[in-house]
Amino acid sequence: MTTFELSGVETWWWFPMLVAFGISSLTSLGGLSGAFLLLPFQVSVLGFTGPAVSSTNLLFNIVATPAGVIAIIRERRMVWPLALVLSLGTIAGVFLGALARIHLVPDPRGFKMFVAMVLLYIAIRLLMSALQRSQPPNPNNNQPFEVTNSRVGLKHVKFDFFGESYSLSTPYLFLLSAVVGVVGTTYGIGGGAIIAPFLVTVFRVPVYAVAGPAFFSTFISSVGGVLAYSLFEWMGLSTGLTLHPDWKLGLLMGAGGVAGIYLGSRLQRLVPARIIKFVILAAMMIVIVKYLLEFFYS
Repeated sequence: MTTFELSGVETWWWFPMLVAFGISSLTSLGGLSGAFLLLPFQVSVLGFTGPAVSSTNLLFNIVATPAGVIAIIRERRMVWPLALVLSLGTIAGVFLGALARIHLVPDPRGFKMFVAMVLLYIAIRLLMSALQRSQPPNPNNNQPFEVTNSRVGLKHVKFDFFGESYSLSTPYLFLLSAVVGVVGTTYGIGGGAIIAPFLVTVFRVPVYAVAGPAFFSTFISSVGGVLAYSLFEWMGLSTGLTLHPDWKLGLLMGAGGVAGIYLGSRLQRLVPARIIKFVILAAMMIVIVKYLLEFFYS
């Protein structure tokens, strides 16, 4: 057994890494790092409940998400203009998110309720998308599977993918991602898990094109989030709470996430979009139900 001193977690050193690999392999099929499920694992299974669990989860993103970005760049389906707008928006909200975690939901019970509400929102969005009658075509090896003609302006982000043209409002994306940056940093997930379902359901962007920008913006906002938590602790704004990450635990989970995200990103084109959504939805519902029951009956 290994003891992680900052978090007080006692477990086998390989266990967090293995769980991170399994979660990331699944969720990266939908363009998500898996941090939104990895945090409940740390809280409920490992017993890591302090605010530092949020920054540790963000550290996992910093280590793991570049694997997904690299895989998607190699397949030429990174929508760089969309990734840029989302990153600028989410980074604008990370400092408010860190302050909210410290002062609004520092206790485990309240934080679990907050997590359940965020996951419930994501689940509803995913369910709406999965139940849509018109689903994006499933790619196969005989069809082009790359982003072309991507560009960004003050009014719109535009790109072509899989025979379709997409146009998204730049100001709306920025404002939306700024709000997501606040919520994502409070939770400790970076924001990709929140913004991706919204892009799929509201903007009707295929999950295959959402994955790259979601991973990239998650990485950028996670770097900002770890810096914000560490800075606030150094400035004495933590009200006596430890805010910086458990580096050892975060790096081990990140190592598992690297392999899982790379594997899932490479396999994404082989799995129908609707199946991806239902699998992730099922995993989220388990956590939602558990945390709601704990909040109301504990």
